[in-house]
Amino acid sequence: MTRHTLSVLVENKPGVLARVSALFSRRGFNIDSLAVGPTENPDVSRMTIVVAVEDLPLEQVTKQLNKLVNVLKIVELDPATAVQRELLLVKVRVDAATRSQVVETAGLFRANVVDVVADAVTIECVGSPAKLAALLTNLEPHGIREMVQSGMVALGRGGRSIAGGDRLRSVS
Repeated sequence: MTRHTLSVLVENKPGVLARVSALFSRRGFNIDSLAVGPTENPDVSRMTIVVAVEDLPLEQVTKQLNKLVNVLKIVELDPATAVQRELLLVKVRVDAATRSQVVETAGLFRANVVDVVADAVTIECVGSPAKLAALLTNLEPHGIREMVQSGMVALGRGGRSIAGGDRLRSVS
């Protein structure tokens, strides 16, 4: 199975997320990552969906997604031609002897220390899944107390927009 990143523009209305995710569920596909947020148009939201599936079943799901009335546009983003990022917050166990080493490790990954208490440091890092995995590998020996990782957000590189200006179906 291969990982696919779909950028789906949808009407910003209640129930759209449930209908889209139910379509994947009915097909037996597990969504690896799902991020939904507003776009430059307040009537439109962007769903970034990462799913591991073969090409043919994905094509069938994409065709079914296109039939949903609230779906405006679907584009599969190629990792080579897209900017993809995730956010990681991780709380790491520290003491006086290890605090500076953990902070230095965060700096190597261009991560930010966002909270410090006597026995823990919370680090924020934005990047590719590979970068975040590497940071976690380096922090693991210190003891990870807690962590949360956002879903993937992605946009195609360059000046073109998937919204395509007036090519996007209007939302009423």
